[in-house]
Amino acid sequence: MFEPIWDRTYIDNIQITMAESFGVQDRGKFYDETGAIRDVFQNHMLQVLASLTMDPPTGEECDAVRERKAALLKAVRPLEGLHVVRGQYAGYQSVPGVKPGSTVETFVAAKLFIDSWRWAGVPIYIRAGKALPLTATEVMVDFKRPPRETFTEIDSLASGHMRMRISPDVNIALGLRVKRPGVGMEGQNVELILTEQETAFIPPYQRLLGDAMHGLGDLFGRQDIVDAQWRIVEPVLDEVAPPITYAQGSWGPEEANELIGPDGPWHSPNPTALGP
Repeated sequence: MFEPIWDRTYIDNIQITMAESFGVQDRGKFYDETGAIRDVFQNHMLQVLASLTMDPPTGEECDAVRERKAALLKAVRPLEGLHVVRGQYAGYQSVPGVKPGSTVETFVAAKLFIDSWRWAGVPIYIRAGKALPLTATEVMVDFKRPPRETFTEIDSLASGHMRMRISPDVNIALGLRVKRPGVGMEGQNVELILTEQETAFIPPYQRLLGDAMHGLGDLFGRQDIVDAQWRIVEPVLDEVAPPITYAQGSWGPEEANELIGPDGPWHSPNPTALGP
């Protein structure tokens, strides 16, 4: 969970990427009845969004966090077809269990808005897909351009960002533009990276069972939160138009770049920064 310390005053846009380098493997029949929107977008991606943008919880009760998540997700505007790009990696239809001519998406990119005072007008971009270049989940918060360029540049490459790697390793990076060594006032981009040290691994179901026995519901879905998540994706669930084919090992259909437009480009996780 993230400690929310920001709002639309400083943030230009938010990007959340969940990439998987593998395909559906031997889960063809299951996946062909599910798709990326139902499989990861409706639950995992929207939970990351809620954890990132919710107001700070009040009180110490175990339900305090879920109250804030519920309020945030209820403020997310339902998806529109024009703000969604669906893709299917080449070769998906040859996987055993997949129906011939399947229109199920293995990639989705979407543009969302949160109708709240804190986040009004801040575009949020989420993409998730299989058969992409690597496996990683990452959040990128792009800050707004400063009102005056420090290094007298006409177009600086960036104005700063906060990057949060969730998996497979955990780190937080602050992107800054600093003075390049030398005589001239020329800027360069740098990242200050904080990496979490290796900790003892706790099997997820052990954690879930332990919390259930102690009456802690933080990691369990609450009905109003689940309903809010389905409300967001419901308008695009019955889309039957063929998804756009993309090459395995690419970052999905080119149309995803058109979706993000001038708020882009997409910040793709760096393979050289992945942990062991």
